[in-house]
Amino acid sequence: MVRYGGSFVPRIITRAKGSYVYDQDGAAILDFTSGQMSSVLGHSHLDIVTTVSTAISTLDHLYSGMLSVPVVELAKALCATLPAPLTRMLLLSTGAESNEAAIKMAKLYTGKYEIVSFDRSWHGMTSGAASATFSAGRRGYGPPMPGNLTLPTPNAYRSPFRHTDGSYDWKSELDYGFAAVDAQSSGSLAACLVEPILSSGGIIEPPPGYLSRLKELCAERDMLLIVDEAQTGVGRTGQMYGFEREGIVPDLLTLSKTLGAGLPVAVVLTSDEIESVCHERGFLFFTTHVSDPLAAAVALTVLTVVERDGLVARAETLGRTLAERLGKMRDRYEQVGDVRGRGLLQGIELVSDKASKAPAETLGAEVTVACLERGLHMNIVQLPGMGGIFRIAPPLTVTDAELDSGLGILDDALAAVLER
Repeated sequence: MVRYGGSFVPRIITRAKGSYVYDQDGAAILDFTSGQMSSVLGHSHLDIVTTVSTAISTLDHLYSGMLSVPVVELAKALCATLPAPLTRMLLLSTGAESNEAAIKMAKLYTGKYEIVSFDRSWHGMTSGAASATFSAGRRGYGPPMPGNLTLPTPNAYRSPFRHTDGSYDWKSELDYGFAAVDAQSSGSLAACLVEPILSSGGIIEPPPGYLSRLKELCAERDMLLIVDEAQTGVGRTGQMYGFEREGIVPDLLTLSKTLGAGLPVAVVLTSDEIESVCHERGFLFFTTHVSDPLAAAVALTVLTVVERDGLVARAETLGRTLAERLGKMRDRYEQVGDVRGRGLLQGIELVSDKASKAPAETLGAEVTVACLERGLHMNIVQLPGMGGIFRIAPPLTVTDAELDSGLGILDDALAAVLER
């Protein structure tokens, strides 16, 4: 195998069902990452299995210039869940692809080329998305696309921007960041691309009010705001979309992982105005699998199940339980420095001690191994300097008992490693 990232999990997985995956020996492993943070309905969900079986036998793939009923119905269903003016949909396959398309639309619409993103961002590995990704993968490949600038990641736990009482001064940090952007810009600021919660960047959630102020600063510069909800969309945060907490509406919205419930589905959503201008200017994003009916059928099923089973409210309820349990671990262990996130996308940051906040990468790796030995798959952020940050994102269908079991295993693994 070509090694395409961190090390492989030392198990061969043969099947998956619900909140569990099973290795070649039949051992059950509780999946606290929803696959690649995607399987919001768990594995092998009956509705998804039925949809895929039907679609693959009737209408799976078409010439990219053809439309089908599932694609049109998905566009209607998605837009019905969103505020105006998000009324136009482009159906694609992956998160990187959807961000690539959104960036191209922003550049074409504005006539400008500079893209601003957080300095711990992750938006994908294709050229435009990778150029807006600053947390990893920038070295050794030659120059990225020109015009990519950064804002300081709003990390309340580690930011040096502080009020006199020690609390986080995010407003000064954001002003400082845009002053730096303005100084570096060639006068061609097209868009700002952000996640409502940075996941690969270490489960960093901007404080209340941050995204609203960010949108204002973008508007002052005639920039578009692109919100990447690959991991926060479709209920995971306890709201249908992560941006809803701020009461803002992005100019472009990208969805992927959670919309496909583990299958390759992604979309870009935007306004009539942006779509119309881009079309007039010759917008081109013609791919092999654009507007595939199979992908649309899966996404429609995900939306149906999420609404039918009340999974948005369930994520909010289980998120409170998750935060409470993780908070108790933080209070009990000197090495649990911070707990952050919301709904069923939360994380803990392990440190050497609370006073120094020194990253504890070795400890994180040891706890990961201890969890796996006990039947729990935990995902640690595998980026430089962030090896002590766990991402916890079980399926929205996780049962109370499964959540309790997983948190019990994590607690036990922490205790066992720290006692060595």
